[in-house]
Amino acid sequence: MSKIEFHEITLDDKAWMDARFQEDDRNACEYTFANNFVWRKVYHVEVAEKYGCAVIRFEEEGVVMYSYPIGAGDRRKVIDELIEICREEERPLIMSPLSEADREQMLTWYPEQFLIQGDRNDYDYIYSREKLATLAGKKMHGKRNHIARFQDEDDWCYEELNDSNIEECRNMTYTWIKMRAEKWNEEMELEMSVLHEAFDHRKELGLVGGIIRKAGQIVAFSIGEPLNSDTYVVHFEKAFPDMQGAYPMINQQFVLHACEDYTYVNREEDTGDPGLRKAKMSYYPEILLKKYVAISSDVIFADKDRNREEIHKIWETCFGDEAELVDFYLDKRMTEDNMLLICQDGHAVSMASFLDINVRDGEEWKPAKYVYAVATLPEYRGRGYAGKILKKAEEIFNMPLVLVPAEKELVGYYRKVGFTEAYPSERLLEKQDVPELSAAELNSYSVEEITAAEYQKIREQKLMRDGFIAWDEAAIRFAMDFNCFCGGRTVKVVWSDDISRDESAEDADILMYCPENGTLHIIETTLGEEQFEELLPELMAQTKTERLVYDRKGIMVLSSDDQDRQERLLADGYFALSLA
Repeated sequence: MSKIEFHEITLDDKAWMDARFQEDDRNACEYTFANNFVWRKVYHVEVAEKYGCAVIRFEEEGVVMYSYPIGAGDRRKVIDELIEICREEERPLIMSPLSEADREQMLTWYPEQFLIQGDRNDYDYIYSREKLATLAGKKMHGKRNHIARFQDEDDWCYEELNDSNIEECRNMTYTWIKMRAEKWNEEMELEMSVLHEAFDHRKELGLVGGIIRKAGQIVAFSIGEPLNSDTYVVHFEKAFPDMQGAYPMINQQFVLHACEDYTYVNREEDTGDPGLRKAKMSYYPEILLKKYVAISSDVIFADKDRNREEIHKIWETCFGDEAELVDFYLDKRMTEDNMLLICQDGHAVSMASFLDINVRDGEEWKPAKYVYAVATLPEYRGRGYAGKILKKAEEIFNMPLVLVPAEKELVGYYRKVGFTEAYPSERLLEKQDVPELSAAELNSYSVEEITAAEYQKIREQKLMRDGFIAWDEAAIRFAMDFNCFCGGRTVKVVWSDDISRDESAEDADILMYCPENGTLHIIETTLGEEQFEELLPELMAQTKTERLVYDRKGIMVLSSDDQDRQERLLADGYFALSLA
């Protein structure tokens, strides 16, 4: 079998590559010849044709990657050959970007062989052409106002980019660079070099441009091309940042003049830049196109449907939970990229979940992952599988991992794989045989139902400090539902003084509890000690419990950041609400 032979992409490759792109009709911005050609020097782009498919090889930060095979040929044969090439070169096969359909195909063709992960920073923003053209509706009121201010002097016009104005457009970019000098960085430098590649070869590449003049001067431009049968892609857009309305003006006018035959406009990704993300979201995309990276790996993401039976076996064997509880978690909290598995002998044998949390650090929130349900089947223990999953998670998520050891005996194990104790577990309260109080004392508060949004608000208002670990509303709703599923309850407690003053949620307290075998477990509360003492008699009577336990859960952290900083931050922090 002859290997795939790659060569540096040239203009001579355009005709045959265009034919392969048309066969696929994809709507991801990478799937045009022009896009690959203008970025060729930055990413060392090479191309090949094999088994009726086009395949692109490129580098990111020294790492060799491949496109998913493009066209109507035999994709699986291409991937088989890429696997063999990478095996001989002793490196993983990395393919990007993949569509959702590609992901499904890979999971079918190569079960248990690839870790396939979405990258939010790489998602494309795809908009309705009509909505960008008309800017209709209340949400676009601000954009229309900016455009109106731009048009106040009636000294503007739109032109197509052509031979007579292209040098003037080049010169505009040099002025734009000077205006951005304080924020200039290497990424902007690279993009500018690529933009000038587009200027140099716009005719051969079939690129179309539009410019906006104001008082005779070019102040904005866009460059794009047809992407597929119903989508146009905008590759470049620049405007003077200090001129009100220049960006929304070129956005709208380019869509009106260049994209009239298309239903959608793809404005590419935001690369994780917060300002760019805010700007792209402000136009309310019709589609946020999810794109994936596939990496050959023996640690993979679990698939809820394909791996459900295997997950059940691990969970029920290791934790002793009932099948209904496992399904409750899988249905409500598992996603395509938050549980990792290792498979052996044709089935999953080790697992761990990684859920989104945020840690308060001064005035900022730092993202982290809460590690949940780490387990390995007994007959496969001692092989380092759980540690391998945790190390892979640290690598792919690139953020601190926080966990609560299920048992004290596990603290030593987690230390061995790199975790450190942020603070130890502590029993905050333990009571037995709480005496009854008088009826008068029992009427000083009101216990009411509470929503997840209210719970989140009270929790953050009353417990916030450095090291506070926050869950989003969806996670809190799950914790409440999970507690209810286990026989517990979550309530809002409003005291008589609060009722007379203000009935808003932030003046109340939260209480989540669960009775089990005569013991009342307090999961989380903001009640003060005296208020708690007053509430206890009625609460324990209602739950038919004789003993109360309220524990502060000890947490451990694995982080590539400043370890001392992480430990200090979390040592005085707050964490009570877990999923255990």
